[in-house]
Amino acid sequence: MLVGVISDTHDNLALARRAGEIFAREGVEAVIHLGDYVAPFTLAELLGVVGGKAVFYGVFGNNDGERLGLSRVAGGFGASLLDPPATVSIGGRRLLLLHGFGSPENTVELVDALAMSGRWDAVLYGHTHKARVERVGGSLVLNPGDGGGSLEKPSAAILDLESMEARLVSLEG
Repeated sequence: MLVGVISDTHDNLALARRAGEIFAREGVEAVIHLGDYVAPFTLAELLGVVGGKAVFYGVFGNNDGERLGLSRVAGGFGASLLDPPATVSIGGRRLLLLHGFGSPENTVELVDALAMSGRWDAVLYGHTHKARVERVGGSLVLNPGDGGGSLEKPSAAILDLESMEARLVSLEG
């Protein structure tokens, strides 16, 4: 089972749409957004492309001030947004979804500690805008990078739940 993973879209509608198109083309069965949509219209853009084709899982980020609006948009597509950290089971795998914890350095340190616990098959996070695919302990650690392209080249990820391998995909046109 393939899962599309994105984070930190920060109201970049064109890149949210492009990510949705890539996910649809790749045939993902689920999409995960790890927070910092920012405004509800950004989530609507992504769900407008993938809604009905893939199950959606999302958590809030530190820049998601319009939580009620975001939740209403998600609900309109039959999805819901969770407070991080959130554990979800997809394709027989336990995944921990979160955005971040304070500074980028603090986020990475805490993510690695969570991964080392071995409680999840994968720990997925955003916030740092830095793409990362790495094994820590027995868990896959995945940050899909900067989905909005505000600090780094825009990227997302495709996670294969059978092999527990992930690959980054560019969102550049």
